[in-house]
Amino acid sequence: MEKKNLDWANLDFSYRKTDKRFVANYKNGKWDDGALTDDDKVVMSECAGVLQYSQSCFEGLKAYTTENGDIVAFRPDMNAKRMENSAKRLEMPAFPADKFVDAVVKTIKANEAFVPPYGTGATLYVRPYMFGCGPVIGVAPSSEFQFRVLTTPVGPYFKGGVRPLTLCVSDFDRAAPNGTGHIKAGLNYAMSLHAIVTAHKNGFDENLYLDAATRTKVEETGGANVIFVTKDNKVVTPKSSSILPSITRLSLLYIAKEYLGLEVEERPVYFSEVKDFMECGLCGTAAVISPVGKIVDHGKEIVFPQSSKGMGPVITKLYDTLTGIQMGRVKAPEGWIKVIK
Repeated sequence: MEKKNLDWANLDFSYRKTDKRFVANYKNGKWDDGALTDDDKVVMSECAGVLQYSQSCFEGLKAYTTENGDIVAFRPDMNAKRMENSAKRLEMPAFPADKFVDAVVKTIKANEAFVPPYGTGATLYVRPYMFGCGPVIGVAPSSEFQFRVLTTPVGPYFKGGVRPLTLCVSDFDRAAPNGTGHIKAGLNYAMSLHAIVTAHKNGFDENLYLDAATRTKVEETGGANVIFVTKDNKVVTPKSSSILPSITRLSLLYIAKEYLGLEVEERPVYFSEVKDFMECGLCGTAAVISPVGKIVDHGKEIVFPQSSKGMGPVITKLYDTLTGIQMGRVKAPEGWIKVIK
């Protein structure tokens, strides 16, 4: 299929309408088969559950053109499992995992012309999402739901390419210990908007959130998990029940251990020890992994010696290996790559 005439190398991370999207509806206790549609508009009741009580969840993954020309998706089965967990927590009917993967494949295939060519640095972002669309006026779950998959070609998440980011320690809390921080609920991101706009106004790229209970431990940022590297090249990530289980982070930890032979630790990370790390990075589907140069705690700067001017040596190896797997340059673990046929 002939590719669309886009300036692939200079795409930003924003929405561009593609040709097709997938839509399935839940009504009377069951999901229909769903289908692809040209219509990008959503029509629902003015009293829909998503509009009244924010009953929604979503996922994010990417499709790539590999070195040999295949179009692939990265670990969509993991996104299906995570959305199932999100749905359960929000009293929504889980969209079956096999149908989830099939819908993702169908939507990517239908928008093949929008999958950026190999080597451009751009990708096709895939956004599965679900919301309550039945009318609800009392505080209760909706009885009707819609599952959709949209796609859009994107460039890098952080403007300016790979550069060291500056974080600020946020005065806001991202998630409570028994709240919804571990699921990908739309409401989590709505409450983070004021914090991120404030951070940007103050010259920072992102917020670093501490745990809400004690404000002594590192959680994550508004849209990514955090990775640290010690003096002896140990890869450390915060562990908490209120952190979103990033598929990218889980993949990077596996790569660190199994591909690079590094020691890996998932444990509570106290903010007081952050000053002792050599490298820091933010990881997620959108950004993959971006270096953090410094964290500013109310005027006090913590600078990471090996990632203050760019990607440090360990984060570089993690990034190169993961993107190598995604692009077909490095052999992938079994089940990680879904070829779109």
